[in-house]
Amino acid sequence: MAINQSGFFPILFSLAIYGILHSLLASHQAKRMAEKILGENFARRWYRLFFNLVALLTFIPVFWVTAVSPDETLWQANSPWNLLLRSIQMLALVGMGYALLQTGSLSFLGLRQLVSVGGRDEPESFVTGGLYRLVRHPIYTFGLVFLWFSPTLSLNSLAFALGITAYILIGVVFEERKLEKEFGGAYREYKQKTPVLIPGVMIPFSETVPVNRREDR
Repeated sequence: MAINQSGFFPILFSLAIYGILHSLLASHQAKRMAEKILGENFARRWYRLFFNLVALLTFIPVFWVTAVSPDETLWQANSPWNLLLRSIQMLALVGMGYALLQTGSLSFLGLRQLVSVGGRDEPESFVTGGLYRLVRHPIYTFGLVFLWFSPTLSLNSLAFALGITAYILIGVVFEERKLEKEFGGAYREYKQKTPVLIPGVMIPFSETVPVNRREDR
C-alpha cells in the first residue's frame, strides 16, 4: 500500500489541528479572555475542567481517523519480544500514573479548583522530588515510551506516534517559557541540574513541566 493511500497524512493533519487548538486553549491569553468574559472567580474554578473536557472531546476525531483509515502493518514483534514490549508499555503506564499523582491528580483534572479558595489554579512551586528528580517531564517520557515500544507498527500507528511526539516536543518549548515566567530563577536552576526527558542526558532544549504541581518536602 502506498503511503498516500493510507491514513498517514490525514492522521498527521488531524493531530496538527488538535495541537493548535489545544495550545491556544492552554495559553495565558485564553485564560485571561475567559476571566474577562465569565468573571475571574468563575473562570478560575471551571477553566481547567473545561480545558480537559474539550481536549478529550476534540481528540475523538483523531482516534476516529486513525481507526477507519486504510492501514498496512510495517512490523510486528514475535514471541517473546512482543511480551517484553507489552511489559515495557505497562510499566510506562504505571510510571505515568505515579508521576500524575505527584503533580496532584485532582488539580490536573480541574476538580481541586472547584472547591479551593478563589478557584486557585496556579501553584506556588513545582515538584522536584521522586520521578521529577530524574527528568523534568516524566509524564511525557513515559508517554513516549508507551508510544514507541509497541510490538506492532503500521503506517497509521507510525503517523500517530510521530504526530504525538512532535506535539509534545513543540508544546514543551512554549510550556517551559511559561514556567520560567512563573517560577523564575528557581525553575532555571532546576533546568540546569535535571534532564529534559531522558535520565542522565542533558540536552540544551526548552520544554515542559506540568504546571499544577506542589513541591515535595
